[in-house]
Amino acid sequence: MIAIIDYGMGNIHSVKKALESLGGRTIVTNSPGDIEAADKVVLPGVGAFGDAMEELLKQGLVPAIKDYVGQKRTFLGICLGMHLLFEASEESPGAKGLGILKGNVRRFKDSPGLKVPHMGWNQLQKAESECPLLKGIPDDAYVYFCHSYYPVPRDIATIAATTDYGKGFASVVSKDSVFGLQFHPEKSQATGLAMLKNFVEMRC
Repeated sequence: MIAIIDYGMGNIHSVKKALESLGGRTIVTNSPGDIEAADKVVLPGVGAFGDAMEELLKQGLVPAIKDYVGQKRTFLGICLGMHLLFEASEESPGAKGLGILKGNVRRFKDSPGLKVPHMGWNQLQKAESECPLLKGIPDDAYVYFCHSYYPVPRDIATIAATTDYGKGFASVVSKDSVFGLQFHPEKSQATGLAMLKNFVEMRC
């Protein structure tokens, strides 16, 4: 069973529909017990970093998420859900993230010819080390982005793929059984569905 965490700030139903189309059994939940019982967990998200962390704390989900990840179980953060894996974000000064991955989240700088938010199709440049989520995904594959902030991992070994938008930034991160996608796989057509299929088929 794949638990999709519903804390009031995610594109829950499109993620659910995509996973189920690939054979995944899902449950949309904000119950710590459901998270503990799940085989895999997805943390989606759209909105502001600080507001999202406030909701996770209010609903008692932070300990459940940290316990789950601490057991080396399979966890995927998407877009804002990826940002929340890190320690902090320029979007919400003073707000602490989950701190599962070391590093923070920064805003793209406004500059001529560079629109913020970064919205639309862009390419992935895969790192040399193979990430299980990217199995079978060709280098330079296109995926769909919609974001103004991007993660800066402290450990570059966690960067599984980068994307260029004025500068290179981490668009896929991977550490042990924790994965993060800056883009929306459920909106990235065949490439995104292939990644979600890899996620569904991962051994727990």
